[in-house]
Amino acid sequence: MIRKRLSFMLVFIFIITIFAACGSPGTTAGTGSGSGSMELTIYTALSETEVPTYFNAFEQDTGIRINFVRLSAGEMLARVQAERDNPLASIMHGGSSETFIAAQLAGLLEPYQSPELANIPEQYWDPTGYWNPFYVGAIAFANNSDWFAEHGLAYPQSWEDLTRPEFRGQIVMAHPSTSGTAYTVLATIMKLFPNEEQAWEYMLRLNENMRHYTRAGAAPPMQAALGEAAIAITFAHDALRPAMEGYPITVTFPSEGTGYEVGAIALIRGGFPHEQENARLFIDWVMSVRGQELFIDAESNRMPVNVNARYSAGLISLDDLAIVDYDAVWAGENRARLVEEFIERIDNAESLFE
Repeated sequence: MIRKRLSFMLVFIFIITIFAACGSPGTTAGTGSGSGSMELTIYTALSETEVPTYFNAFEQDTGIRINFVRLSAGEMLARVQAERDNPLASIMHGGSSETFIAAQLAGLLEPYQSPELANIPEQYWDPTGYWNPFYVGAIAFANNSDWFAEHGLAYPQSWEDLTRPEFRGQIVMAHPSTSGTAYTVLATIMKLFPNEEQAWEYMLRLNENMRHYTRAGAAPPMQAALGEAAIAITFAHDALRPAMEGYPITVTFPSEGTGYEVGAIALIRGGFPHEQENARLFIDWVMSVRGQELFIDAESNRMPVNVNARYSAGLISLDDLAIVDYDAVWAGENRARLVEEFIERIDNAESLFE
């Protein structure tokens, strides 16, 4: 299905480009025909296994067909930056708010605030009015229980536990240059320590136990589930998914405090004009009770932010966890700098594991 939609989108873009090149009045490269469109083009950072549940339901509810490309959050940001003069999608969908703050600071987003914010706690809102929140999730450790039983070891209960010598080569996480999940981990560590130099010293010690870094944040928990590593550093919803599918995964949270993401959605500045009404409708729908409760159907284990929405049994609220003094605005503003330092100090990302 994904290949089919990708092909459709490429053909769609090609036709538009040719039409614009012919000098048709009122059109430019990358734009559509005006009004009445029943199409919507989305870049999404959510996993391939869950997005069909949401997009198919939206199509059924509205008749609007969604064409999408799945990317990690970092890749999505890079794609939108590369296309800033000729956007080829109308929405950025999913990934942590830090990615969207970075996009907003770069002038890549169009401001829009959904009326559904009335049903969402203000602590999750974007004070600048560009992006909208639609889920939250805390950083956790996904532990392969079979490996721990075989080795007679206790699960890690803290960030410091991850540096124990018995975990050498047994930890996986994504790379912050390509993954919003991994960048949230990095920003969390920066806030966990009294100063950044101590945080980087910790990251160097943690790196000694890393097996490898992946491109996407959803990959590490599945590698732990399959026994390819003992521990994955990931979001709780991504850790819980293989556990609920029967894989030997036990989830723990760091006792010193953990960071969290506010998953976001936003309009891309300069997106297809004929899709703008559909794009706003989609954002409202995603934040509504209808859209939020589809997290249950998709078995995504994401925690909705709409206070009226039901959520999957067994999910742990942020209120029940030790949370670091996390500042998403600071994290977004410092994303480029911290990623560059990570590449220079920790890993150059030349051989990312798929």
